[in-house]
Amino acid sequence: MSGPLSGIRVLDLTSVIMGPYASQQLADLGADVIKVEPPGGDVMRQAGPMRNPGMGHFYLTTNRNKRSIVLDLKKPSGRDALLHMAASSDVLLYNIRPQAMARLGLGYEDLKKVSPKIVYAGAYGFSQRGPYAAKPAYDDLIQGMCGIPWLTGQATGETPRYAPMVLVDRVVGLQLCNAITAALFYRERSGIGQRIDVPMFEGMLSIVLGEHLAGHLYRPSTGPSGYQRSLARDRRPYETSDGHICVLVYNDKHWRSFFDAIGKSEVFAQDVRFSSQGKRLEHIDHVYGFLGEIFRTRSTGEWLALLEHADIPAARMYSFDDILADPHLAETGYIQQVTHPSEGEMLDVSIPTEWSHSVPEKRHHAPKLGENTVELLREFGYSDEHIRALLSEAAVQQ
Repeated sequence: MSGPLSGIRVLDLTSVIMGPYASQQLADLGADVIKVEPPGGDVMRQAGPMRNPGMGHFYLTTNRNKRSIVLDLKKPSGRDALLHMAASSDVLLYNIRPQAMARLGLGYEDLKKVSPKIVYAGAYGFSQRGPYAAKPAYDDLIQGMCGIPWLTGQATGETPRYAPMVLVDRVVGLQLCNAITAALFYRERSGIGQRIDVPMFEGMLSIVLGEHLAGHLYRPSTGPSGYQRSLARDRRPYETSDGHICVLVYNDKHWRSFFDAIGKSEVFAQDVRFSSQGKRLEHIDHVYGFLGEIFRTRSTGEWLALLEHADIPAARMYSFDDILADPHLAETGYIQQVTHPSEGEMLDVSIPTEWSHSVPEKRHHAPKLGENTVELLREFGYSDEHIRALLSEAAVQQ
């Protein structure tokens, strides 16, 4: 075993994206993550494209370094098996509403009886202290309630849109992983386990409001909400004569260098709209509009060379084909071709952190449904006779 969380055992009852993404971070860091699935499996197993049933691409990219066991928690013997496993586990992670966990007899008080030091971590829609406590939630709903589609509409002048990725699940999934590791550190010092709630709505709002509360931060308000630079209509990749380029001319040094590079040194000194960070924000539409016109006059390659010489941050706008061909990623080996035992050749991204000690490793492929059921039950002390009995009553599956 390797990684800083080696020796930590996690019972992962989560499905879809948020919970599995969080538990994959824990698994990548060395934790022994046991994916506890219902008889039908994680719903994202069915989200294509896929080569084989139950092994969709979403599932494969959020469940490496885990082992899969199938338990029917609605059956007493299935619930008992989970509680038996929890007695020697460090973390139980779930993302159904706490009310549903309580109905299964798997609430925090139930788990504390068998494992007083367990870290019992739940991630779901809303804080349990408010009127939305029992409401269901999905990424799109929380994006909408956090104002993200409204912000895209404000920024583009077009129809509001969700971010074109499962954004909230992944952001809050990282917050969930962070909270669990902190709770494990606290337990290491104090010997005390605890319950952790990580609500999607409040978690994502901490990101959005941190950027866009703006004048509403102050009481009474000093102005409108919204960070001007993020909402500027022309804050986007700039069109060049042969493509697009991403450029951030940001601080005073950048702007002086930029105007020197294009032969317009006098503009920084004479045009107040460019003279300081505050003034540039005040006139952000003019600033970005000016850049948009300038960048159309040369090719992407010409601009990249000029901007690199001027020490101004710039990059070519990538397509996904460009990402896969990037020489930096090739040199670091971040995207690798691997062989999955059932899915064959596929791409896999590396663990994105680098360590001088306790180096995390990819130890296990994303498992087939119930691939490790018998193996795990034996590890937890079940006899072959007992396992056959559980299989016969469909409390477990392999």
